[in-house]
Amino acid sequence: DAVACEDTRTTGALLAHLGFDKTLIALHQHNEREGAARVIERLARGERVAYVSDAGTPAVSDPGAALVETVRAAGHACVPIPGASSVVAALSVAGDARAAGFAFVGFAPAKAGERGAWLQALAARRDESLVMFEAPHRIGALVETLAAALPTRRVSLARELTKQFETVATMPAAELPAWLAADPNRERGEFVLVLHAQAKPDDGAAALDDPTQRTLRLLLAELPLKQAVSLAAAISGAPRNALYEQALAWRGDQEA
Repeated sequence: DAVACEDTRTTGALLAHLGFDKTLIALHQHNEREGAARVIERLARGERVAYVSDAGTPAVSDPGAALVETVRAAGHACVPIPGASSVVAALSVAGDARAAGFAFVGFAPAKAGERGAWLQALAARRDESLVMFEAPHRIGALVETLAAALPTRRVSLARELTKQFETVATMPAAELPAWLAADPNRERGEFVLVLHAQAKPDDGAAALDDPTQRTLRLLLAELPLKQAVSLAAAISGAPRNALYEQALAWRGDQEA
C-alpha cells in the first residue's frame, strides 16, 4: 500500500519505471524513528508497507535496523525480500579459498590514527575473510593504510558491483595504491573490499629453498623489509608474496 524509502527520488524513479504508483514515505538515517512511527500508523490500519534503501541492503550499513526494531516492538511482522547483496557478491568473486568463514566489519574509521588501529586489530583475525565498505572520497586513504599495515595480505577490491562499471581486482595490499592511482575512474563509485585470510607462514616457506632463504636473511639484516624482499625476488626469482610472508614470519618471531 505504501513504500518507505531512503530517498523518495531514487525509489520514485524505480517505481515509475516499473509502472507502480505508490505513496512514498521518506525514511533515512536522520528521521528513521519518526518515519517508523508513520509506518506503524499504516500497519495498524491493516496496510502493507515495503521498505527500500538506495544502493544496498536495509540495515547493513544502511538505514532499516531501527525501523525493524520499532515495527516488531509494536507487534507487527517483518518479512525480508532478498535482493542483491554487495557483501555476498564480493565474497563470491574474491576466491579466498583459505578462509574459514567471513565477517562483515562495515566502514573503516575516517580518522587516520583510528583507521590504522582498526586495521591492526583486524590483522589478528587471520582465518576468515573480512568484508568492509568504503566511500569513493576515502578509498585512497584506506588502501594506503592497508598497504602500510598489511602489505602481503591479499585484498579483493570490488567497485560498483552489479552495475554498468563493475570492477573486481585482487592483489596484495601493497599493490593497491598504485593500481588505484593508475586510472582516475577506479576511484569512482561504491566499494566493497575483502581482506583475505592470512596465508600460513609455512605456505611461503615451502616455496623458498635454502639459498633463497639465506639471501633474504642477509638482505633483511641490512635493508628495510620492502627493499630486501624486492632485491631477494630479483636475485632468486622466488615469488614476491612468498618472500614477504617469510620475512614477516621471521619478524613476528623476533618480536615474540
